[in-house]
Amino acid sequence: MTNPTPAGSLAGRREWTALGVLMLPLLLVSMDVSVLYFAIPSISADLEPSGTQQLWIFDIYAFVLAGLLMTMGSLGDRIGHRRLLLIGAAAFGTASLAAAYANSAEMLIAARAVLGIGGATLMPSTMALLRTMFTDPGQRAKAIGLWSGVMTAGIALGSVMSGVLVEYFWWGSVFLVNLPAMALLLILGQALLPESRNATPGRFDWLSVPLSMAAVLPVVYGLKEIPSEGWNVRYVVSITVGLLFAALFVQRQRTAAAPMIDPALFRGRGFAPSVALNLVSAFGIMGSAYFTTQYLQSVLDKSALEAALWALLPSVPIGAAAPVATALVQKGVNRASVVTAGFAIAAAGFALLAFAGTDSMWLVLASCGVLAVGAVIVMSQIMDLAMGTAPVERAGAASSLMETGSEFGGALGMAVLGSIGTAVYRHDMPASAPDVARETLGGALAVADRVPGLATVAREAFTNGMQGAAIAGAVLLAGAAVLAAVTLRRVELHTPQEASEPERVPA
Repeated sequence: MTNPTPAGSLAGRREWTALGVLMLPLLLVSMDVSVLYFAIPSISADLEPSGTQQLWIFDIYAFVLAGLLMTMGSLGDRIGHRRLLLIGAAAFGTASLAAAYANSAEMLIAARAVLGIGGATLMPSTMALLRTMFTDPGQRAKAIGLWSGVMTAGIALGSVMSGVLVEYFWWGSVFLVNLPAMALLLILGQALLPESRNATPGRFDWLSVPLSMAAVLPVVYGLKEIPSEGWNVRYVVSITVGLLFAALFVQRQRTAAAPMIDPALFRGRGFAPSVALNLVSAFGIMGSAYFTTQYLQSVLDKSALEAALWALLPSVPIGAAAPVATALVQKGVNRASVVTAGFAIAAAGFALLAFAGTDSMWLVLASCGVLAVGAVIVMSQIMDLAMGTAPVERAGAASSLMETGSEFGGALGMAVLGSIGTAVYRHDMPASAPDVARETLGGALAVADRVPGLATVAREAFTNGMQGAAIAGAVLLAGAAVLAAVTLRRVELHTPQEASEPERVPA
């Protein structure tokens, strides 16, 4: 028999070991978001994809992942989170093998899509199982802090790992590294992880599946394209269509006998503010990353691998941020104050970025570190609040909502702050500059050898745009700090409402 930890009891060595096992798929899923950053040139030379195919190779993973998170979270509540996790691990490993040895662009796109399906099963399942294993609020907060740190660090680590592997091996090696971890999960997961599910879930609402995907995918697609392409009518229509389907999805959840996302989740104390504040936190992280990666490569003229290695430095303090925040809460500091402070720290990171010039690498890296620390403080505490107030039997749905919000927030951050930066860049570029140079910094550098002084002007214009976006980000996150203080002050955070113990299921 493999049973969940009884409600309120302390987790032991078995549960903490199982948490280490759960960190493996979480790390790999987050790494796969950025693992192709350095592999794309080698893939292009080998498989010769068209421009459209290359975009799909890069983006299909994130799109499928975002579109299926809510479906898989709800499915795990019904069939069991451990079962879904192991099915997802098998799919992720198989797709990784197929991607590594893909002999055509179409095969690689298909493999990346299956990787997205597997990732959508793994992410909410890891959090739901964590919620099942750690029923003591203090231990759960520590475990969620580790979860948040691994999730954030994995995105930065993925790009560096791909650069190193492509440097010494072939591009398929960036996928093969998934296989040992997934094999270990399949072996140890069956023995160490508990199984839990909703004892009375009702019939699965199949209509909600296409509605949720139609709500998420067009919005994420439009928001991801706007920073580079501008507010094209096509992308505005895409976002509008997605929002219309979102309204239909919400209406379906309100009227269905057994909805995919139970509206009762939002009646839990603190859950709705957690979703909103988590979205804002992701907005800040991804919005800043849009500029800093380009700054390191195009403004400071670092190679892609050099830029990725330097970008690892801001990740160093992340490991301590969540544990320190958790310790403060457990010592009696009100969590609303900790979350407010996290947003204030993140806003300070944006404020530092606003002072960066065209030769300010250390200032940019420091601002990224400060922003990341603040964001991880917020994310760890908000996730703990959401999972603590959500019923255990709906942990998968609750986790998937938080993670879908993160996807929306990240895409929105890139779109809004990217648009501000682009507008400033185009305003500051001289009218006499070639059209391609007025569009993007990359375009300017591509023709800089033909126009004396163009590279310097373009780099200054990009830095000015980054400064403008940083000011907007600082204002937004400062507003989020006020919002957190107001919305969370009445929530009893030290004694969150715990749901009843989940159904015990034989292994």
